[in-house]
Amino acid sequence: MPLEPAIVGPKGCFVQTSPAKGSGATILVVDDDALITLNTVDVLTDLGHVALEAFSGPQALALMETRSDIAAIITDYAMPGMTGIELAHAARQLRPGLPILLATGYDEVPDAAGHDFVQLKKPFREDELSGRLAEVLAPAAG
Repeated sequence: MPLEPAIVGPKGCFVQTSPAKGSGATILVVDDDALITLNTVDVLTDLGHVALEAFSGPQALALMETRSDIAAIITDYAMPGMTGIELAHAARQLRPGLPILLATGYDEVPDAAGHDFVQLKKPFREDELSGRLAEVLAPAAG
């Protein structure tokens, strides 16, 4: 099933829309590497979710200000200008309790102390992404 074309949203955010396949959640994917972002969006779409994309923390936050349907964020840890942890904290200021999935290639994230963000080790397979996403969405569904 082909994706609808990407559109440029508010403040230069790129928004990838996908057709709904049931009751999939709207997931915001944030990574400065476009290939990783697009691959993750494709996997989420195949899993039945609606995927939005941003290529930086500020783009993600701007998108969150315009979209109330974001159920979770999957963010890269190592991004220029704003790390995934900084983004996650800022996102939680906007929406306390928002599920965050932190994707990283690091064994230990330097500023990870005292957070409850679920980590996803890069590179990841579809089943790993699906399992970790189900883990972070489960409390919100209950």
